[in-house]
Amino acid sequence: MKITTPQLGGKVALVTGGSRGIGRAIVETLAADGADVTFFYRGNDEAARDTIAAVAAAGGNATAVKVDVTDAAACSAAVEALYERTEAIDILVNNAGVTRDNVLTGMTDAELADVLATNVSGVFNMTRAVAPFMVSRRRGTIVNLSSVSAQKGGRGQTNYAASKGAIESFTKALAVELAARRIRVNCVAPGVIETEMSEAVRDAAGDEVKSRILLRRFGQPQDVANVVWFLATPLADYMTGQVVHVDGGFKME
Repeated sequence: MKITTPQLGGKVALVTGGSRGIGRAIVETLAADGADVTFFYRGNDEAARDTIAAVAAAGGNATAVKVDVTDAAACSAAVEALYERTEAIDILVNNAGVTRDNVLTGMTDAELADVLATNVSGVFNMTRAVAPFMVSRRRGTIVNLSSVSAQKGGRGQTNYAASKGAIESFTKALAVELAARRIRVNCVAPGVIETEMSEAVRDAAGDEVKSRILLRRFGQPQDVANVVWFLATPLADYMTGQVVHVDGGFKME
C-alpha cells in the first residue's frame, strides 16, 4: 500500500495506564497521528492532566478516565460509556502494569496478587469489555504490552515474568479467536526502558544491564510507542499473533 499520513485519522483508541511512562508516549503518539484517544489511569490525577495538556498543545485530542483495570465491572462500564460517546473503538492498547519485585521465598501473597490482578486480569477485563464492540463492527486491532522479562526473567521477578508470559500466550490465543472477525491481536515486549517503573533496576545494576544490551543504551518510551503505533495502523494489516521485541538486542549470557 502507499504510505500516507495520517494513518489513524478518525480512529478511536483506548489506552490503559496512559498517564505516565510508556503509556503516555503511546497516547501522545496515537493522538499526534489523528486518533481520538481515551486513556484510563488508576490514580495520578496530576499526571493525567499533564498528559492531556501535552496532547492538546500538540494539536491532538485525548480524554482521561479514572479506571482501575482490576475491577471488571468498572472496565465494562467505562468501555460502554466510551462506545456510546464515540460509536467505535478501533484500537485497544493494554499497557497498564505494575511490578512488585521480591525473591520467591520472601514474596508475599499481596505482591503476587497485585501483579497478577493488574498485569493479567486487567488485560482480560479490558479486552473482554472491548472485544464485543470490535466483533460487531468486524474490525479492530489490539496491542498488548509484555516485557523482555517474559522470556528473560531476572532475580526477584517470578511474579512479573509469569504475568508477562501469560500475556504473550493470551495474545496468540486471542489472535486465533478473533481473526475471522478481522481483528488483529499483537504484543510488544519492551526491554529496559527509562521510566519510573524501571528506575530501581537501572539504579541498582545499570552498567551491568546495559552491557547486555547490544545497542548499549536503555530504551526510551518513544521507542516502544513507535512500534505500538505501527501495529495499530494499516501498515501492519498482515500481522497478528506476533510478539515484537523492542529491547535494543537484550541478551543474557
